[in-house]
Amino acid sequence: MPKRSIHAVTAAAALACLAAFVTTPISASSAAAQAAGPSPAAPRFVPGACPKPPEPIEALSKARCGFLEVPENRSRPGGRTVKLAVAVIPAAAEKPSADPVVFMAGGPGADTFDDIPFLMDSRLNKHRDLIVMAQRGNLYDQPNLACPEVDRFNEQAVGLGYDSQRAERLMLKAVKDCRGRLTAAGVDLSAYNTTENAADFADLRKALDIPKWNVYGYSYGSNLALTYLRLHPEGVRAVAIDSVTPPQVATLPWGWGSAAEGIHNIFQACAAQPACKTRYPDLPRMLTEQVRKLEAHPQTLNVTPPSGGKPVKVVLDGGALLNLIVAFTPRPKDMPAALDELSRGNPKRFAQVRAAGSVQNVGAFAHGLTNSIACSEWAPGYSESDVLKAGRKAFPGWPDTVLAQVPQLPFQYPVCGIWNVPDRAKTQRVATVSSVPALLVSGTFDVKTGASWAKGVAHNLSRSTAIRVPGIGHWVVPQSPCAQRVLASFLARPTAPDTSCVDDLEPEPFTITPK
Repeated sequence: MPKRSIHAVTAAAALACLAAFVTTPISASSAAAQAAGPSPAAPRFVPGACPKPPEPIEALSKARCGFLEVPENRSRPGGRTVKLAVAVIPAAAEKPSADPVVFMAGGPGADTFDDIPFLMDSRLNKHRDLIVMAQRGNLYDQPNLACPEVDRFNEQAVGLGYDSQRAERLMLKAVKDCRGRLTAAGVDLSAYNTTENAADFADLRKALDIPKWNVYGYSYGSNLALTYLRLHPEGVRAVAIDSVTPPQVATLPWGWGSAAEGIHNIFQACAAQPACKTRYPDLPRMLTEQVRKLEAHPQTLNVTPPSGGKPVKVVLDGGALLNLIVAFTPRPKDMPAALDELSRGNPKRFAQVRAAGSVQNVGAFAHGLTNSIACSEWAPGYSESDVLKAGRKAFPGWPDTVLAQVPQLPFQYPVCGIWNVPDRAKTQRVATVSSVPALLVSGTFDVKTGASWAKGVAHNLSRSTAIRVPGIGHWVVPQSPCAQRVLASFLARPTAPDTSCVDDLEPEPFTITPK
């Protein structure tokens, strides 16, 4: 694994000129069209330099890069265009297959290019070119819907109660300031949605003159991949989705069921290991007790962030505890030990990872894209009371102050009141029905997109194969050599992948600390 940590990527929870593909050159007609210079509103690919991240990405040194220029809002002809950063990473094989793999990142809003090292470690480009495009509004795009205002709030938030009135007030001010700045710059926030994202990828395939390609997406990228397959099925050879987020059920209350499922599976796995069961005999009770205790009496500590530096003030309450678990910090294998230590008066593991939030990569995350999608596609049709009801069902007996906030998306309904984008639920919440070969990969420890949700999606994909990888959390493929082999087999034989390596897998042993 490269310097970047897969757990850092999932907690958030995620591109040399490109004149032609190595295996699929741009046709003469396409080159002539580019030379003629299409109108500003016509989708086109413009070769250019690769992005230069602060931490260099080796694969970009060999990539062919540029921008896809597309309309910002396809329902408004003659409007302005946006530029989306693209990289094609050549296949490692001397004679690669002609059908590349295009990647759809999670988030929405995370830096897509930051995922490249994990894709390379997973050998996504072993036999095929790998195409990476930043979804509209992401880092390296024009415009970039980053919200430094929100990043700076997040730096402060570690020293505030997770669901406190002050945290809400400061967050809403940051969101309002970001929205005002973006709209003053002419950004049409309503155009940053999954339908437009899917159309961007359809335009990319055409602009690069690719007859057939394969799609791989994870988390929100699975939602996008399914939407893309529904709206633009032409040219799709096969689709692989990891940590499945079904478009038809992706709503704000939905997050509670996934959190409960993943936590339950982690605790069940501990109970199945004699050493873990003996040492930590009743984890569900322990978690409930600690959430209640911390919510009633939050702990305030001075803690040095994992990256070093001066100690920072950290407030650890029930909401913060839950959200650290949902963010896979600490890792699932360490969760029983961390909860046991917390119950014995030692909050160090949780407090230190909470302190990590005091160091933000300001301007790297496109919070504007997150809010435009969450507020137009996930929030409509439900209310704050629906979120609370779903929370009570998932975690009976927990404090309402914890259950009122969707995991990872606190105060989202007030945020959406400020963000003010049109309701797109009817357009987006549609199941994808398709006969295109599909692979669905889920991790049993996923507390963001519960593994059980893949079943309903697979039912509508008539030539699908679904696997569950025990003991793995969100974004399975980079964390599981077996899942990597299954994905490679699927890309080679989409209707008959070899999934046998999953059969004998078990979660790794949990961390056992002395009493």
